[in-house]
Amino acid sequence: MGSTAFVVILGISTVFVGLIIIILLCKLMSFFVKVTERAPQEPIQSKINSSPNPVSPAAPIQDKGALIAAVSAVVAEELGTSVSNIRIHSIKRV
Repeated sequence: MGSTAFVVILGISTVFVGLIIIILLCKLMSFFVKVTERAPQEPIQSKINSSPNPVSPAAPIQDKGALIAAVSAVVAEELGTSVSNIRIHSIKRV
């Protein structure tokens, strides 16, 4: 009976010591990240708003056959089938 209790206590203590070590490692890594962190850069949102090339409306598609071929090739690849096995009825701009 004494040997069983010793094994149980040793196992539980090993688990808790391991968890404490993991907590200490996380706190140590957090400290190093804070120390080595560079000065904050300007926010990404301001870079997006001040872009020199604003997005223009999409131009009309010149070759719809090429577009349908490209879309069907992508769909066939994703479905793992041949292009001849799928049929695209319509394409609508979203």
